Amino acid sequence: MYFKIFKLSGIQIMKNKIILYLFLLVCISSIAIPKPIQKPVRGVWLTNVDSKVLNSKANIIEAVNLCDKLGINTIFVVTLNKAMTTYPSKIMENMTGVKIDTMYTGRDPLKELITEAHRKNIKVIAWFEYGFSASYKSNGGEILKRKPEWASKDVEGKLATKSGFEWMNGFLPEVQDFMLSLIMEVVKNYDVDGIQGDDRLPAMPSESGYDSYTVERYKKEHNGLTPPANSKDSAWVQWRTDIMTDFLQRIYTEVKGYNKNLIVSMSPSIYPWGKEEYLQDWPLWVKKGLVDLVVPQIYRYDIKGYVKAIDDIVKGQIDKKDFNKFIPGLLINTGDYSAKDAYLEKMLKANRKRGIKGESYFFYEGIKKYPKLLKKFYK
Repeated sequence: MYFKIFKLSGIQIMKNKIILYLFLLVCISSIAIPKPIQKPVRGVWLTNVDSKVLNSKANIIEAVNLCDKLGINTIFVVTLNKAMTTYPSKIMENMTGVKIDTMYTGRDPLKELITEAHRKNIKVIAWFEYGFSASYKSNGGEILKRKPEWASKDVEGKLATKSGFEWMNGFLPEVQDFMLSLIMEVVKNYDVDGIQGDDRLPAMPSESGYDSYTVERYKKEHNGLTPPANSKDSAWVQWRTDIMTDFLQRIYTEVKGYNKNLIVSMSPSIYPWGKEEYLQDWPLWVKKGLVDLVVPQIYRYDIKGYVKAIDDIVKGQIDKKDFNKFIPGLLINTGDYSAKDAYLEKMLKANRKRGIKGESYFFYEGIKKYPKLLKKFYK
């Protein structure tokens, strides 16, 4: 009797295991939490020039509410320009004696923005606008006044200047360390969602590189030969471009080493112009895995030019496997210029037609003019 019961129990146990296994599968499938869907980046650059948003907490709240209303989910906020920061910086205070942009003395606009934006589930990415540029039409500004040895030089030995911007020597290790220290100061002290460089970080004007440090480094690596006097010489451009790429590797490694979830975003000039003029090889950055997000500045004033630039990228500058890292930067407002509604709509339609689901706008003040259009595309 005992033997029969044992035998039947063994068969029953086998059946019960199968039934239990199937039951658990059904239960798990019904209660499993779905993976979060990665939303397309719908971003905007928030400046402290031609905009008063950062001037008060009330203005910040108003701007964040508008972004939320229009479907903007990412704010790239200026963190560094004019040799000043939009947050209290010990590093900049030690450098220039100015702890924060004097417009914000006694406040911390970066912290205020992060607090308000996160309440609306909007990401905040710290944008180091000036990068290796020390100043704009200020003969080097406060940084180079205190660190003249950091000045970048053109072939004539003059301060390297391009489009009014005056440059530190981004090839110099001390300058790179200084820039990286500012980035990490923000990363370590603020609940930002990431950091961003642009056409000045990592970047240098191709006219630069004729300072003593860079010349000596070049000579050591080229059997004593001096750099070509032609600043656009392709091999000379490539050599300096590689230095910028190597620095981006440092930025990526440091930021991710501190917090792997932080976004490393770059908004370079378009390629190949950006490489020829600012030593930025962003397609290589993407291939090497040095960016989580790339936002090329596709600033065009007509749809034909815009579509050509987009197609150049989609068809030859970025692999399909990296397509989710790419969103275009659109110029909708600067100075007296505002993109017409019809033109903006054509750009957005061109993006969607090519599978591009997001974009970032330069700059915040411009998005106020297109509430219906943005809601239409971002609903």
